[in-house]
Amino acid sequence: MVEMKFDDPDLPMMDEGRQPLSRKLPISSSKISPYRLIIILRLVILGLFFHYRILHPVNDAYGLWLTSVICEIWFAISWILDQFPKWHPIERETYLDRLSLRYEKEGKPSELASVDVFVSTVDPMKEPPLITANTVLSILSVDYPVEKVACYVSDDGAAMLTFEALSETSEFARKWVPFCKRFSIEPRAPEWYFAKKVDYLKDKVDPAFIRERRAMKREYEEFKVRINGLVAMAQKVPEDGWTMQDGSPWPGNNVRDHPGMIQVFLGHNGVHDVEGNELPRLVYVSREKRPGFDHHKKAGAMNSLVRVSAIISNAPYMLNVDCDHYINNSKALREAMCFMMDPTSGKKICYVQFPQRFDGIDRHDRYSNRNVVFFDINMKGLDGIQGPIYVGTGCVFRRQALYGYDAPVKKKPPGRTCNCLPRWCCCCFGSKKKNKKSKSKSNEKKKSKEASKQIHALENIEEGIEGIDNEKSALMPQIKFEKKFGQSSVFIAATLMEDGGVPKGASSASLLKEAIHVISCGYEDKTEWGKEIGWIYGSVTEDILTGFKMHCHGWRSVYCMPKIPAFKGSAPINLSDRLHQVLRWALGSVEILLSRHCPIWYGYGCGLKWLERFSYINSVVYPLTSIPLIAYCTLPAVCLLTGKFIVPAISNYASIIFMALFISIAATGILEMQWGGVGIHDWWRNEQFWVIGGASSHLFALFQGLLKVLAGSEHQFHCDLQSS
Repeated sequence: MVEMKFDDPDLPMMDEGRQPLSRKLPISSSKISPYRLIIILRLVILGLFFHYRILHPVNDAYGLWLTSVICEIWFAISWILDQFPKWHPIERETYLDRLSLRYEKEGKPSELASVDVFVSTVDPMKEPPLITANTVLSILSVDYPVEKVACYVSDDGAAMLTFEALSETSEFARKWVPFCKRFSIEPRAPEWYFAKKVDYLKDKVDPAFIRERRAMKREYEEFKVRINGLVAMAQKVPEDGWTMQDGSPWPGNNVRDHPGMIQVFLGHNGVHDVEGNELPRLVYVSREKRPGFDHHKKAGAMNSLVRVSAIISNAPYMLNVDCDHYINNSKALREAMCFMMDPTSGKKICYVQFPQRFDGIDRHDRYSNRNVVFFDINMKGLDGIQGPIYVGTGCVFRRQALYGYDAPVKKKPPGRTCNCLPRWCCCCFGSKKKNKKSKSKSNEKKKSKEASKQIHALENIEEGIEGIDNEKSALMPQIKFEKKFGQSSVFIAATLMEDGGVPKGASSASLLKEAIHVISCGYEDKTEWGKEIGWIYGSVTEDILTGFKMHCHGWRSVYCMPKIPAFKGSAPINLSDRLHQVLRWALGSVEILLSRHCPIWYGYGCGLKWLERFSYINSVVYPLTSIPLIAYCTLPAVCLLTGKFIVPAISNYASIIFMALFISIAATGILEMQWGGVGIHDWWRNEQFWVIGGASSHLFALFQGLLKVLAGSEHQFHCDLQSS
């Protein structure tokens, strides 16, 4: 019998390694209980307010009174849709040390899951290559096993400037990455790291580090000169177009008509850093474009990256960042893995969204660019229901969820399937016959999936590709997958690998050939890409629509707010750019509102919680508020000009109701600021810009969306205001 010693140092480590990788931190009851009480009181007061308003019309100004009541009713509905998803806000805490204990055991290869990182860019003149290079460098030097990271840069403008800048970036990364990891510097985007003021006398900085830092800063300055030189050369396009180093013409000289291009700069091709260590994979991707094809803008580019990455690296998780959003916290991927790889709750999580933080915003933030009310209040409330409602920049998501697969459940409700339009009779009067049909369909899907897995368990992928035409009888179950994912046996095989990885025996040449095939113009024809799979088409705010589809499949998402912001980016610096940004978001919401995927009528019985549906409905109907907002703001002027008013002579009872309503509105805002940690300055700026955007960009977006959807017009409104 072996005697166990309680002072054994290995026992605590084993116990801690088995513990959860994260935990919820509910808002303290002293803050949340008064908040909920105020919400209930405000509902009661609203009921009394409307009871008085409707039963006391102003007969001599009936039109003005009716208009005001209609506007007030809409404001109340908007408040309910916005308020109740914040009923149960939570915060989260991660344990990175437990993650390492569980998946990074000493002397063994790391068991952390692989991550493919997507960076999207279009026009290098509007999106400076130096900013994109900093984003890429922060990704390549992230604190994560190098063999588990792959960075894919989508150049949707097929610009040779972007290609050459990425080539220079890959060379500089050979020096920058080991420097970052040797000294554990933060942040790992050189532009922002060297902008920090360092006190060399503080904390007795190591002289070796000082020398290394100065040398690296000189290297970075030379790198900037080379990048800026490329930008200067790109200002004058040659008459015959750009030529490559071997003298051949650049394939992307015609932006609207060019073949697909893929170039692997770093990774498994023998290129190491200056210290001889392996580097993460860096891949340049420019999808094929031809006249007559709808390329679906950014959503189409993202879907191309999904397919290319599935062929080349096929990581089970993906990170999406804009070209101007760098990784500010080198442990950001580990933060996300604390949720994704948690053995108890990780299987049902489709994505982990981080808040967006910005550089270069003045302390007054007059245009509410920080948007902290949304990121620090609304998103915490959504996290307590089913999770954040969009997959924006700084989001780590599960590849299987993006393929349209349902979330794992213990017992699926009978007679219902996901991705369905509302069948009201099924919701209330489902028949046994339909239940049997749904069961038979699910069995068929399971059988076809198992058959496809057997078909694609090929040791040599080239033989499988060549023999596919001669074995049509044996590949009948694959037809269903081809209609769904497209005609690529390699990609279909990748979709069936839940843990990721590339099929054994596949050569790099064959995989690159297949990767070129999956980014061709006609690949998505007659498939479910953009409809049920990948980034969903039909709206310029594809992030909301894609998140909505995932939640309709029963998945839940997580909101992670580490102490050190995970990502930082650039924000609009003037009123014109800010209004144009708000116009784009509002237009996307209108497009979703008028589409088949509108959360008002889409996806009932598919695992979407009611409060989460409220938040999605609020995210698509808020541009409509611009009409009652402008009308209500106009009423005081009309009343003064006409001498007629929207409220009759106020009694003591009415004055008490009005005062109680104003006090409840103020109390709700104060308590939200308290549990959300938002300052009154940021809250007030948010309220100010809500009125500015609602009276301008939201109204234009509503008209533009109606013209686009109902009349087929693509006319766009542009904001030419200049900031004061």
